[in-house]
Amino acid sequence: MLTRRDFLDGVALAIAAGLTPAAQLAAQPQHYPPALTGLRGDHPGSFETAHALAREGERFSFDDLPIEESYDLVVVGGGISGLAAAYFYRRAVGPQARILILDNHDDFGGHAKRNEFSVGDRRIIGYGGSEAMQSPNNLYSPVAKELLRELGIELARFETAFDRNLYASLGLSRSLFFAREAFGRDALVVGEALTPGDAQKRPNARPVEELIGRYPISETSRAELVALYDPARDPLEGQDTEDKRRILKTTSYRDYLMKICGLSEEAANCFQGRTLGFFGLGADAVPAADARDLGYPGFAGLALPDDRNPAWEEPYIYHFPDGNAGIVRLLVRSLVPGVASGNSMDDVVVAPFDYDKLDAATNVRIRLNATCLSVRETSDQVIVGYARAGRLHRVAGRQAVLGCFHAIIPYLMPDLPAPQRAALGQNVRTPLVYTNVVLRNWHPWVALGAHSISAPMSFHCNVKLDFPVSLGGYRCAHDPSEPIAVHMVHVPSAPNQGFDAREQFRIGRQSLLTMTFADFEDRIRDELDRMLGPGGFASGRDIAAITVNRWAHGYAYTANSLFDGDDWQDTMRLARQKSGRVAIANSDAGWDAYAHVAIDQADRAVRELVG
Repeated sequence: MLTRRDFLDGVALAIAAGLTPAAQLAAQPQHYPPALTGLRGDHPGSFETAHALAREGERFSFDDLPIEESYDLVVVGGGISGLAAAYFYRRAVGPQARILILDNHDDFGGHAKRNEFSVGDRRIIGYGGSEAMQSPNNLYSPVAKELLRELGIELARFETAFDRNLYASLGLSRSLFFAREAFGRDALVVGEALTPGDAQKRPNARPVEELIGRYPISETSRAELVALYDPARDPLEGQDTEDKRRILKTTSYRDYLMKICGLSEEAANCFQGRTLGFFGLGADAVPAADARDLGYPGFAGLALPDDRNPAWEEPYIYHFPDGNAGIVRLLVRSLVPGVASGNSMDDVVVAPFDYDKLDAATNVRIRLNATCLSVRETSDQVIVGYARAGRLHRVAGRQAVLGCFHAIIPYLMPDLPAPQRAALGQNVRTPLVYTNVVLRNWHPWVALGAHSISAPMSFHCNVKLDFPVSLGGYRCAHDPSEPIAVHMVHVPSAPNQGFDAREQFRIGRQSLLTMTFADFEDRIRDELDRMLGPGGFASGRDIAAITVNRWAHGYAYTANSLFDGDDWQDTMRLARQKSGRVAIANSDAGWDAYAHVAIDQADRAVRELVG
């Protein structure tokens, strides 16, 4: 039986479905990053050299080094955008194209991270980053849809793979956790607010008055929250439609609640952190207009046209067991011959991947643990310098795609024009943490009647049972007696201090990088015990493994009407402008943190290079 220490030491875990744990271990090569636990994501060794360049001003000299290899294309960044760029380039140039992909992590995929675990004879696959395809039928461009088709992704498969009725059939619903530090006592309030038209969408919802009546707040604050849901109340009465829209765009949701709707600080705190998981910002830095788009209360009486994006109505079911790492694995299998067997979206879920073949003698090579430090253009090629295993190296490419974070590019290419370097620096990414905690069973969740917990004033803003997806040879947990992964989200920020989004992200990043795995583990165990303890949960007994995926640079920056002017698209276009033989991709280039944005930007970058 595997002990907790075994997991923390990074024991290789289960891979091949249908095998005993011992046979599963034997089925994988010894080096298999998805099986590592403890502190992952931006793991130790993945960022220090880049920080030395960008934050400490260290200079790395490559001039006297030989050019060790030459390629048609060098891609910096092995995330979805970098891999898609390699795919599109090979399709445009031909299968003979020689491509090198460099990434600073020990695994491919960037934020599309796969985590794997084994508990007894159960294999658990989870996601440690990019979660799912958002509204692929409505939001995805023809280019992105075609890539999915070429990779063998059939969107209709998710209709049956994702069990949308599992948790509801067990009587489970969403819930709120009120932490004693902010509300005086710990309280888990199970249920969702029942509003008109919700009965069929959310069968376990409860009337607003009943639900709010159980919040650990004053009677006055409860009354304010009940009034917030009143569709007959217009807090902006007297304003015309355009003025209402302007006010919502230039007022934070927290200010809207307190200054316009008249909520107390105690009542507003019930919403403060509920926006963190989606926006990376608390209610103090999210425009009220964006809160309205996502269905937060307080807007029903404004009598505004329903101009919300209909794409948000598409069900959120397009999720591989490992999130968008499923797309990544399909890309890698297509690019690198022999790295994994199979040819479908089903078999890739459990297909063993041979990491030793990623950088073998093939036309496309993926080189991990390689931190790019320099990109220099000559008249006929691009010279790329990188560090790996304590040594500096140089390679040449006829062309290059930078699929890395935009904020690092000015340090890689200091000769770029100053306005472009400044524009690139505007993309300050959101720091966040995606943690997978494997539980030996989930009986406490059933006892409490919850499948997800939003915690508006806690360290973890959201805690939920894994998405119930069974695909290929993988089966999700259906019986509460089975082990399951619980997904926990932490977004460090500096709320209610007058900071704009970028400054909050910078402050949050600093705090994130000072935390050890032990710091995270203490928080994880404390909050799970407090949230689930009334249902019989005990962390010392029930937790089998923990993987903390720390992303100091998480979501790409998204334009925020509280802090960005109407010219933000000009800044975005200037930042991604091609420089000679070097094109710039990544979701940063589209100012939005979605897989389809990363794909579209890869396509644009390659078209800029090859026409």
